[in-house]
Amino acid sequence: FFRRYLHLSGMTGTGTEVRGELGSVYGLAIVPIPTNHPSRRQWCPDRIFETMGEKWAAIGQRIADLHRQGVPILLGTRSVAASEIASQHLAALGLEHDVLNAKQDGAEAAIVARAGAVGGITIATNMAGRGTDIKLDQAVIDRGGLHVILSEHHEAGRIDRQLAGRCARQGDPGCFEAILSLEDALLEPYRGGLLDWLLLASTRPGTAFGARARYWFMRWAQMRTEFSQSRIRKRLLRMDQQMGDVLSFSGRPE
Repeated sequence: FFRRYLHLSGMTGTGTEVRGELGSVYGLAIVPIPTNHPSRRQWCPDRIFETMGEKWAAIGQRIADLHRQGVPILLGTRSVAASEIASQHLAALGLEHDVLNAKQDGAEAAIVARAGAVGGITIATNMAGRGTDIKLDQAVIDRGGLHVILSEHHEAGRIDRQLAGRCARQGDPGCFEAILSLEDALLEPYRGGLLDWLLLASTRPGTAFGARARYWFMRWAQMRTEFSQSRIRKRLLRMDQQMGDVLSFSGRPE
């Protein structure tokens, strides 16, 4: 539908990595625009655990530690169901929090407004609250800003970076880290055979390449998924163009 418009443009903080697809599908070039203020975002190393239980225990401990310091936390989840599971884990630890997903659309503005308060804990899906600046109290800025935790990689790396972009906006300080597990859904389609053996080897005590191997397994799975989905979209575009040729008597499709 977008290709039917006479004039088409847009803005995104993660367009550079898909410039090829935007060019081939929409005929649009990517023009980078410098940030209004220098970025002060800090990136923490990924932490990848063997099981889902270990991951949620680590996330809970990390949030509890930051909460005691008065640092506000935004926990990013992949789906509404995952946000509710995260909420159950935090509730079991006695950590008060807000959940921002498709079920709270009426209260979204109020939840986002509270997300930058001292000691605030917010769980959000990748869609909820996007494009909204989380305003920080001065006391929060003095504590290093909003701390964003990614609980699971998305199928596209640019969605992960959109979550990271919710902290350290407009020159504010902020921090981003990912706490993951080898049981996350991203790896599910690639289980079996050599990959399972390598994953098992990376978890053995004393394995020198363990942490690095787990990181590259995650990146490989994400990149392969991105490639697969891009191929599907290209195939769909070709089918659309072929259908337009077949039905050319109805006029130019765009």
